[in-house]
Amino acid sequence: MINKRKIINDPVYGFINITSELIYDLIEHPYYQRLRRIKQLGMAEYVYPGALHTRFHHALGAMHLMQEALQTLSQKGHHISEDELESAQIAILLHDIGHGPFSHVLEHHILNHVPHEEISFLLMKELNRQFEGKLSLAINMFTGNYARPFFNQLISSQLDVDRMDYLNRDSFFTGVREGNIGADRILKMLDIVDNQLVVEQKGIYSVENFLTARRLMYWQVYLHKTSICAEAMLSQIIRRARELLKQGEDVFTTENFGLFLKNEVTFDEFKSDRKYLQAFTELDDHDVWACIKMWTKHPDSLLSSICTKLLDRKLYKIIISEEPFEDSFLEKIKNDFLSQEGINEDNLPYFMVQGTISNEAYLSEKQAINILTKNKLVIDIADASDLPTIKALSNVVKKYYICWAKDVYLRE
Repeated sequence: MINKRKIINDPVYGFINITSELIYDLIEHPYYQRLRRIKQLGMAEYVYPGALHTRFHHALGAMHLMQEALQTLSQKGHHISEDELESAQIAILLHDIGHGPFSHVLEHHILNHVPHEEISFLLMKELNRQFEGKLSLAINMFTGNYARPFFNQLISSQLDVDRMDYLNRDSFFTGVREGNIGADRILKMLDIVDNQLVVEQKGIYSVENFLTARRLMYWQVYLHKTSICAEAMLSQIIRRARELLKQGEDVFTTENFGLFLKNEVTFDEFKSDRKYLQAFTELDDHDVWACIKMWTKHPDSLLSSICTKLLDRKLYKIIISEEPFEDSFLEKIKNDFLSQEGINEDNLPYFMVQGTISNEAYLSEKQAINILTKNKLVIDIADASDLPTIKALSNVVKKYYICWAKDVYLRE
């Protein structure tokens, strides 16, 4: 008999316990093992060389924090059954199983604007079929259909164990210390009122730090201008490869990646045709990098040029502005670009990319972070906090960017 009560040594938390045979079997499943081959932070390694951790790491860490949270709630007198404990861990373990290559970067490029949560839900249902219904309670928790909503709030809310882990983990691997949130204290301050998750008043400063850290991590890591630029280049590579395939050109692809590049797969098609589901569960970062390496030698000079630049980290120049760019400024960049030898107007969309980024640290209208006061009142943290910055964090900050290639060389 295999001992399935394993201990995993994690660089962020130390030892993580696998507490049931079912959880062990899910971790061993190929759907979950695929997450080893998907980096948590997409292109952030172009800025922070240590950002090489994976979705596999993150989901295990979130499962560990779920264990800690439920242990705290049990100690405070809230009954949590063994089935609930196991199912909550399963729900958070599988919450990211629907991520495709490069995590969020290609989320809307492989499937047509289908969020990874929808794919996670589909894969959880497929696993539930394979495991003969043992994941039903976990799926109800994941979708918010369970009678005790605090479980779903621990899985997906503005103060969930998912966010706690990725802030701590991304801070650790990037070296950006501002993201260290002190999750231990937040978890110890959790409580339940009317089946809703609350934080005891003495934990308010830890939650304030959590929200501030999230805002800072977005600007310093997730929305770092170099990452944005590398992601834009990757998007243009995928776009060009797709166009060439539509034109009947010979373009190397791995089997699974090619299925999505050659077809504009809708979510309805993905749900109804099992070949797409099967291909997706075998797709990871390595498929994309293998193609990019091969495409550096492709006869199409547009495709080969951008692939070579990305591989060699010869990134586009990028400017981020708090205001939309003036037309005269954009025209100057365009004219400078077109003045290069061998460049024409058709090349412009691939080498000059515009977009917007936004940062929203706390939006109470989505789902408030509630504070339990000493008088047993439950109030929004924006009202409970004496820091004006918490209300400021409720504002969505939008910025504009443009990135463009310099010194482009296209083969004849």
